[in-house]
Amino acid sequence: MSKKSFTIFIILYIITVTYLAYSTPISPHEARIFYSENGIVNFLMHYGYDIFGGFIGLRIFFLFIGLISIYLYYEVSKIYLNKERDQYLATIIYILLPGMITALVLANISTLIIPLVLIFLLLHNKGWIWLQLVVMAILFLVHNASVIFFISIFIYAIIHKERALSIFSAIFLLLSIITLRGVEIGGRPSGHFVDIFGLYIALFSPLIFIYFFYTLYRILLREEKNILWYISFGALILSLILSIRQRIVITDFAPYVIISIVLMLDSFNKRVRVRLPIYQKYYLIGFKIVIFNLSIVSSIIILHQPLFVSKKHNFTSKIYHPFQLAKELNKKNIKCYNTDKRDMVYQLHFYKIVSCPKYKFK
Repeated sequence: MSKKSFTIFIILYIITVTYLAYSTPISPHEARIFYSENGIVNFLMHYGYDIFGGFIGLRIFFLFIGLISIYLYYEVSKIYLNKERDQYLATIIYILLPGMITALVLANISTLIIPLVLIFLLLHNKGWIWLQLVVMAILFLVHNASVIFFISIFIYAIIHKERALSIFSAIFLLLSIITLRGVEIGGRPSGHFVDIFGLYIALFSPLIFIYFFYTLYRILLREEKNILWYISFGALILSLILSIRQRIVITDFAPYVIISIVLMLDSFNKRVRVRLPIYQKYYLIGFKIVIFNLSIVSSIIILHQPLFVSKKHNFTSKIYHPFQLAKELNKKNIKCYNTDKRDMVYQLHFYKIVSCPKYKFK
């Protein structure tokens, strides 16, 4: 892929995700954060909404930060990939992941965490330990589940004998324990192990996740384990272990897992390019099938409005049903509606539809 083609693709991608952020109604998750939670996501949503209004106002800061993370990911890819065309390809695969498209379009904590982790990787590559400390402090303050990151960094620093990094990561681990910040652990074996695989498949697309999981496992057994591998593999394994006993909040783990797409491409290149061209054929065919599958899944998400909005009972109904219901109620000048679904109450409230009062008859 040439630089010109890559630039054109990125421009079209930015236009597409901006339109989706502008036109997609508020999701149940966004509505719950907007009305019932505190924190940085709630603050940025309210601040953006007060300035710009509409759906884009809820997401403007997250969209902007998410677009910055595309550039950061391209810069990180230079650490692991030597050829420019591979860096372009890794970046394109990364931004086409369903989880990344969703993260750019909808307000969520993952959009804020990913660029911080990418900045940390760039600083670590340059050896700027004090700036790494600043990023770790920001992560600690912004993300309650950042303990996942600190565990991985601590293990990496101990194994690779990076004394300063091991001390700093240990400090933040202790602070997480003292302040009771982290992933909530509890419950009993309840069958969520399969569910977490379904969530990861939804974030990556089916074939990409299978190959991604295989790549992390192969690196564990045979290849060099760098800091990015420790971050992603640690978060992935911890999420799988915890899913045996409890339901996992995927946004606690996904930002640390999803960034390792570049390792998948690096591992693939190492296996293919050492072979003669005649023996590369089947690898390249498999690669094209995986990319084609990713393109189909990503296109479904991007084109979900004309494909699914008019149909009931699909993955968009929780977003569009309250929006369409509010439009119908407003046309009839009805300003209240009762539902036992808490998230839907928040969504309708965003459209100025409140819960109806309960009358008591004498």
